Amino acid sequence: MGQPMGESGIALMDVSSRPTTQPLTDRTRSQRLLQMAIAGGDLIVIVLATALAAVGRTRLGMFDPTADINDVAQSVGLWIVAAWMLANVAMGTYARAHVGAGTIEYARICSAAGITAGTIGIISYLTKFNLSRGFFVLLFAIGVPLLLLWRWLARRLVHRAHAHGHLLTRVLITGSASHVDDVAAVLERESWLGYRIVGALVPSSSTTLTATPRGVPVVGLSARTADAVRREKADLVVFTEGAFPSAVDFRRIAWDLEGHHVQMAVVPSLSDISSGRMTMRPVGGLPLVHVEQPQSLGASRGLKRVFDLVGASLLLVLALPLMIVCAVLVKLGDGGPVLFRQTRVGRDGFLFECLKLRSMVVDAEAQLSRVTHLTSDPDNLLFKATRDPRVTRIGAFMRRFSIDELPQLINVIAGEMSLVGPRPALPAEVRRYHPDVQRRLHVRPGMTGLWQVSGRSDLSWDDTVRLDLYYVDNWSIVQDLTIMAKTIHAVLRSRGAY
Repeated sequence: MGQPMGESGIALMDVSSRPTTQPLTDRTRSQRLLQMAIAGGDLIVIVLATALAAVGRTRLGMFDPTADINDVAQSVGLWIVAAWMLANVAMGTYARAHVGAGTIEYARICSAAGITAGTIGIISYLTKFNLSRGFFVLLFAIGVPLLLLWRWLARRLVHRAHAHGHLLTRVLITGSASHVDDVAAVLERESWLGYRIVGALVPSSSTTLTATPRGVPVVGLSARTADAVRREKADLVVFTEGAFPSAVDFRRIAWDLEGHHVQMAVVPSLSDISSGRMTMRPVGGLPLVHVEQPQSLGASRGLKRVFDLVGASLLLVLALPLMIVCAVLVKLGDGGPVLFRQTRVGRDGFLFECLKLRSMVVDAEAQLSRVTHLTSDPDNLLFKATRDPRVTRIGAFMRRFSIDELPQLINVIAGEMSLVGPRPALPAEVRRYHPDVQRRLHVRPGMTGLWQVSGRSDLSWDDTVRLDLYYVDNWSIVQDLTIMAKTIHAVLRSRGAY
């Protein structure tokens, strides 16, 4: 239960059964072909990087050719390619659980490259092999980015195949009806993962159920999981709460599934906790999951502040020409003020003026009561309207690509906001917060965040709160960098921008 948390938000503990006797399913064959295709692509990329490094060490003029005693392309190139591929296999970069989802695939690619580089360096030193330093540097400077780019392209192709109904994983979810629905909601929302829910398995106490409240058909009992797997041709069984009364029962289910080409995953009772905060330490056969304390204090200390100052300063310099052009267009549109200043709630309840390029008519606040009936989500604390008549023509364009929020870089430099964090809230919203939601105020609000890269205005209030609390509790610099990279994609797609 200490396995990494997937991008879907569910921690799936991979305890795959051994395929021994049952014939391969179509999905298993397709998965193996996909793994072979990705491995083939890796091989081509590594061979290409080796060739370019061998050529570059002599053609670029940056390295001393007299130091290159050995013809590396012929003498060690083949061995380096083989070693790098073996490192990829050893690091599990082709494991089914990691291909096409999550950042762990990219992390393992980098780890495999590091192991290869370290091994080459150690062997060269011990054998006194005069390996070209230029070749060594170019090999990994070219190879690692190319590998990451290839894996990213492969992931896009896999996600596109999922969208067209190909390479789907047939999933059975077993457990109590309510917990089955919780898992089903996440898997259906993250459709790009390629999970197709074919049915639910419930405890023997729920034999009268024909479907869960969410509509997932009940196709059997948890105690007869193996029969349901054969009947439904499932590729993955997800065990959630209520699936088995004890560890002994789960062990028996696993024995029944041995020999079937099916993966097993367990959804632990721990939710919304990142893999970085969990460590599994077996004690006498008991898998203890150690969980680090929430990271909200780390999200407000020096490292993040330095990150904000440097990042916001650079972005402000780059964005300034675009901001000036849009400011001129706003001014020419109706002659009103260029900036829109609105009081927002910052860290620990501190009030500040959040800056935006004005995207609405001058008296937009006064007209709010006349457009509240247009809200797209009546149960949300936030007013959202897909077609707000108060938005100007240039304002609609700026909102589509989040250009109107660029002045908030000034708020970041002033220490009132962060580049990444929860959405800055209005005082009226904060007054209606549930006590648990107040935790969003433990860190500075952000220009972008998990809410921005997960749907923006299309999110429900509950989803927005869940994502914000997840960010506060699981903060890390790596997560900030990942969110900023995903923000570019979210802004270009303009999903939920209105």
